Amino acid sequence: MKKLLLSSIVVLIGFTFIGRLSYLQLFRFSPDQILDDPAIKKVYDYPERGYIYDRDGKLLVGNQPAYDVMVIPREVKPLDTLEFCSLLGIDKLEFLSKMEKARIYSPRLPSVLVPQLSKEDYAKLQEKMRHFTGFYIQKRSLRYYNTKSAANVLGYISEVNEWDLKNNPYYVAGELKGRTGIEKQYEEILRGQKGVKHIQKDRFNRDIGPYKDGKLDTLPKQGKEIHITLDKTLQEYGEKLMHGKRGGIVAIEPKSGEILAMISGPTYDPALLVGRERSENYSKLHYDTISKPTWDRSILAQPSPGSPFKTLNALVGLQEGVIDTQTKFRCYHGFYVGNTLRGCHCGGGIRDLNSGIYQSCNAYFAGVFRKIFDKYETTDKGMDMWEKHMKSFGLGDFLGTDLPTGAPGRIPDVAYYDKWYGDGRWAASTIISNSIGQGEIAATPLQLANMTAAIANRGYFYTPHIIKSVGNNGKIDPKYTEPRYTTIDRKHFEPVIEGMANVYNYGTARWVQIPGIEIAGKTGTVENYIRVNGERMQLTDHSVFVAFAPIENPQIALAVYIENGYYGSRYAGHIASLLIEKYIKGEITRKDLEKRMLEKTLEHEYAKPYSGEPFEINEYEW
Repeated sequence: MKKLLLSSIVVLIGFTFIGRLSYLQLFRFSPDQILDDPAIKKVYDYPERGYIYDRDGKLLVGNQPAYDVMVIPREVKPLDTLEFCSLLGIDKLEFLSKMEKARIYSPRLPSVLVPQLSKEDYAKLQEKMRHFTGFYIQKRSLRYYNTKSAANVLGYISEVNEWDLKNNPYYVAGELKGRTGIEKQYEEILRGQKGVKHIQKDRFNRDIGPYKDGKLDTLPKQGKEIHITLDKTLQEYGEKLMHGKRGGIVAIEPKSGEILAMISGPTYDPALLVGRERSENYSKLHYDTISKPTWDRSILAQPSPGSPFKTLNALVGLQEGVIDTQTKFRCYHGFYVGNTLRGCHCGGGIRDLNSGIYQSCNAYFAGVFRKIFDKYETTDKGMDMWEKHMKSFGLGDFLGTDLPTGAPGRIPDVAYYDKWYGDGRWAASTIISNSIGQGEIAATPLQLANMTAAIANRGYFYTPHIIKSVGNNGKIDPKYTEPRYTTIDRKHFEPVIEGMANVYNYGTARWVQIPGIEIAGKTGTVENYIRVNGERMQLTDHSVFVAFAPIENPQIALAVYIENGYYGSRYAGHIASLLIEKYIKGEITRKDLEKRMLEKTLEHEYAKPYSGEPFEINEYEW
C-alpha cells in the first residue's frame, strides 16, 4: 500500500510538472520571455528610413550605408586593446568608457561601441574582427542629403538616449531616432519596422542555429517615403538670398496652405549632422550663441509685425462699420496722443483707406483704431472684439501645423493689459501702437505668411502644413484640407487688396515691381532694441515685407523678415520680389537686383553692438 501511495505521488508530481510546462509553452508563451533567456541572442535587422521628396518628386533625403561596431560585454575575451583602438580610431580611455557604459546597459545585450564607420574603416576592420570575440559589425543606413538647404525643415536623426529607452519600448540602445523637423514629426512613418532574428546558443555560448526554426523571427519593413510641400528650387534660392543676413522667410500656396519655402538665416548644411563628426559639428552650431544657426527664425522668431498689420486693422474697421473706403483722417506728419506727437513718414495731408495703406500712414490707422474702440461702451468690450478678429487670422496662438516646434506669437487681451496697467486704467490711446503693428503684438514669419494667404483668399486659409503625401496614399489629415474662415466678410477684402496693390504702383514698394506680375504687398519697418550691459539700446530697424501674387488666383503668399534690414522695401521687399518672380516665372529677369541681394550682407550691422559703431535708426515706423 505504501509503495502504491508513493508511486502515485511521484506520478502526480510528474504530471503536474508536465502540465505546467506544457501550459507555459503552449498557452503562456510570449516573445518577450526570450529577452530574459541568456541562451537566446536577438539580432536586429534595421530597415532603411523612408526617402523624403519635395512637392515635384525631387529627392531631398535618401540613405547611405554605414557600419556600427557592436559589443556584447559578457562575451568579450581578452584582446589587444591598443590594436583594437587603433583600428577603431579611438583612444584607450574612450574604449574603456564605452565598454563600461555597455556593461551598465546590459552585460548580455548588444550595445553600440563605435557608431557609423565609413566604408573604408569597415573594410580595414572586417578582416580582423575574428580576433576580437564579443564584437561584431552591424550594417545600418545613415541619411544622405541631395540638398544643402532646408536643414531647419528636414531635421536630423541621432542615437537614442536613456530617456528614449525608458519611455519607448520599441527602441534599443544604439538605434537612431528623428530629433527635429520632419525626421521627428514623421518618425514612426519614416523609421519603418526593424526585423529580428533569434539565435539559439549552446552551453559553451556558441551559436547553434535559429531558435524554434526561425518561427519567431520577423522581417524588416522599410520606412515609407513621404512627399513634402517644399519647392526644392525655391528653398535653395531663398537660402542663397539670405547669405550674410539673419531672419526668416515663409512662402505658402494660398489655395492649399502648403508651405513652399521655410527659410531661416543663417542656416547650415544638413550633412554636417551625419556620421561620426555629428556630435562635434552639432556642438559648434548649438553653442554659436551670436548667429544661432540651429534656431529656426521662420517659426520661432516673434518680432512685432510692423506695418503689414495695418491691413488687419483696416479690415476690422470695415467689418465693424466704423469706416468705409471714403473715410478720411488728417495726418499732421503724425498723430497726437494727448499733447504728444507720434511721427509718420507718409508726408502728411488727408488720407483715405487706399492712400492710407499704400502710403502706410500711421495717423490714418491710429484714427481707425480709435473708432473701433469708440464703438463699444467699454474698452474691455472693444478689446474682446478686436482680439477675436485678430485671432481669426491665426495670430496669437499655435496654428496647428505639422511642425514639431514653433512659437505662438502674441495678440494681447484684456487680462494682459489689466495685469500691466490695472483694471480700468488703460484705454485705446494707451495701446495705440497696436494700430501700426508695434506695441505688444508679436508674430512669427509663418503667422505673417498665413495672414497674407488669408487676405489673398479673401477671408479664409488652410492650416499651414509640410506633408503632401505618405507612400502611395495621397491622403493627409483632413484638418489640413478644411478651410478656416476669418471673422471678416469677403466684400471687405477687395478695397484692402487694392491698397496693397498700390503699394507697388504708387507707394512704399514702387521700386520693386516685377514686370508682368501683379502683386499686392505691404512694407514694414520694425523698431529694434537690445540690452547691452543692462542698458536698453536701439539698433537698426528690422525690415519686414508681406505679399501675394498674382492678385487674381494667387499662387504664392509670403512673409520676409530681415533682422537689422533697415526699412521694409530695402531688403525684405527686394528679396520677396525675387522669390515671387523665381516661383512664378521660373527665372529672374532683374539680374542686377539679384546680384545685389546675393552679394550684400548685414554682418556689419550685426557687429555693431560689440564694435560701438552707430546704428541707422528711422525716427518713425512706416
